[in-house]
Amino acid sequence: MPATPTNPDRRRWLDWVLGSWFAGVCGAVFFPVVRYLSPPEISEPPTLTVKAGPAATLAPNTGRLVPFGQKPALVVRLKNGELRAFAGTCTHLACTVQYRPDLEHIWCACHNGHYDLTGRNISGPPPKPLDSYEAHEQGDEIVISRRT
Repeated sequence: MPATPTNPDRRRWLDWVLGSWFAGVCGAVFFPVVRYLSPPEISEPPTLTVKAGPAATLAPNTGRLVPFGQKPALVVRLKNGELRAFAGTCTHLACTVQYRPDLEHIWCACHNGHYDLTGRNISGPPPKPLDSYEAHEQGDEIVISRRT
C-alpha cells in the first residue's frame, strides 16, 4: 500500500488557527483578572492649604501631625517660635515621621531615619530630604501651604 501524502500547508494553517484561538482565550480570561488585581490610578486633588489647629496649642520645641490631603504633614514650632512644616512621611518607606524635642530634629521610627529642621536627611536610610511646606500664623490658626 502506498503511503498517504500529508499536506504540510494545511497542518501549519490548523496549528496557527488553534494557537490563535488559545491565545485569545487566555487573553480573555487573564486580562480581566490582571485589571482587577491592579489598583486604579486615582489622582489626588491638589491640597494647597490646610489649617493645622490653634497656634496657642503648639508650644515651642514641639511638633504636631496634621492631615494634608491623603498624607500627613508635620508642623514644628522651633525654640525661637518660628514655624516650619514638612511632609509627614519618610522618604525611605513612607512611614510617618515625628518631631523629637530631645534631639531637636525629625525622626522616623521605622528604620531610625533622622532629618534636621530644614528637612534634610542627616542619618539613616532615607534617600532624600522631606518636602517642605510654608507654615505661618493666620489670626489664631496655624496655616500650612504647599509651595508652588
